Amino acid sequence: MATPLCAPYAQAMAHAKTSYVCLPCRASYKQPYDRERWRLCPRCAGPLIHAGSAFAAPRRRDTAAWRTLSVLLNAGGFHKSCCGGPGYRPRTLREVRARLKYAERTGEPASRALVRYELP
Repeated sequence: MATPLCAPYAQAMAHAKTSYVCLPCRASYKQPYDRERWRLCPRCAGPLIHAGSAFAAPRRRDTAAWRTLSVLLNAGGFHKSCCGGPGYRPRTLREVRARLKYAERTGEPASRALVRYELP
C-alpha cells in the first residue's frame, strides 16, 4: 500500500512535459506528451513536430540554426536515451552536410550519422 506522500509525486510524474516545434513560426512549446493527440501551433494552426524532452530551441532570428534544426528533427528529434540526454547534435549546416555525406558514402543510416560526435 502506497503512503500518502507517494501519491502526489506519482501524479506529478504522469504530467511530464516535452517539446513541440513549429518550424515555419520558429517557435517551441512545452506540452504534456500524448502519442494519440496531434498538436497544433497557436500562431499558425499548423502541425507541431514532437522534438523530445531534451530539446533546446535556438533564437527565432537565427535562421541557420533553424535550418539545421529542421534536418535534425526530420531525422529523429532530441529524445533522451535513458539518463544521457540526446547526445551530440550538429550545430551548423556544414556539420549536417558532412554527416549526411558520410552516411551516403558508408551506408550508415542518416539518423545515426547525425549524432556522431566525430567522423572517422
